[in-house]
Amino acid sequence: MTDSFEAKGKRRKLVEELRSKGISDEDVLNAINKVPRHLFMDPAFLIHAYTDKAFPISSGQTISQPYTVAVQTSLLRVKKRDRILEIGTGSGYQAAVLAEMGARVYTIERFRDLYIKAQHTLSSLGYNIEFFYGDGYEGKEQYGPYDGIIVTAAAPGIPQKLLGQLKIGGRLVIPAGNQDSQVMTLIVRNGEAEYETTTHGNFVFVPMLKGTVNDKN
Repeated sequence: MTDSFEAKGKRRKLVEELRSKGISDEDVLNAINKVPRHLFMDPAFLIHAYTDKAFPISSGQTISQPYTVAVQTSLLRVKKRDRILEIGTGSGYQAAVLAEMGARVYTIERFRDLYIKAQHTLSSLGYNIEFFYGDGYEGKEQYGPYDGIIVTAAAPGIPQKLLGQLKIGGRLVIPAGNQDSQVMTLIVRNGEAEYETTTHGNFVFVPMLKGTVNDKN
């Protein structure tokens, strides 16, 4: 797995583009500048790896637009050693950005093929991440409570099990809404049964579905 001078230059330009679009969290921008996005993509799209767009990956899923990754990560307010649960590993790119920020990352993927591919990619790049093949709606209670939970698929509502796995002061970032458009939603757990909700613009994600998929069947 190689990271060329050309790719590094394109990442710097991408970071400046994200900054011009309103991303101001320097820790997030620094992480995006370090993660070689082209290594998480299908070779057919490599020439476009540092354009601010989403692209298809296997299993009918996508690698998120860098701006979307930056928005979601900024809303988490990640600090070093934070325990972060990611719902929807996908290509592994979002998990890499979180790991670059010093988070302890736990990530769940429902598609077995993606689960295996992401492990290979992230491990090859030296990221120490906990991977799980399972149903994101269930979360991973045994590794919580979490400082942050990030959902990278469109949920029709807020999964209550995920809310219960947040620390007091923890933050859940989730695109909530129908199939065509979702609202980026931040929920902060302020007390045992006290939650504060804010919204942060419209986005489009693939749907968050229950259960698991063994692509080999």
